[in-house]
Amino acid sequence: MEEPIAKPRRAHLICGTMFWGLAGFAICAYFAHAYYADLRDGDFYWQSGWWTVLTWAVWLVLAAGLVSETRCWREDLFFGSLIAVFVIGLVFSAWSSVQPRTAMFAREVSLGLWVLAAFASLMTIPSPASSNK
Repeated sequence: MEEPIAKPRRAHLICGTMFWGLAGFAICAYFAHAYYADLRDGDFYWQSGWWTVLTWAVWLVLAAGLVSETRCWREDLFFGSLIAVFVIGLVFSAWSSVQPRTAMFAREVSLGLWVLAAFASLMTIPSPASSNK
């Protein structure tokens, strides 16, 4: 009797790779710092040109497409927080008549999501104990 052929396991998108975990952290930490600086300086509005709206839409579609490739909760958390930031950015860059308090609250939420994405990215980096096995 023949043995069944085992299906190859699909690798994680970013988990277990030092480069992508650190790159994701660096990028998310940069944006978290930029959003914090904007809030500190009282600049909490999004640019509202059509090019900005299109840019947010492209990033949203890209991140949403990558979600189908995630294999664990750490990757889901990372891409989920990015998608949430991109949705907020898309909505508020398209909404040119937003009230100041609403724009500030959205910027604060986005800051929190960038920080969450940065930490989620760090969680994808393999620990030294797991690489020795």
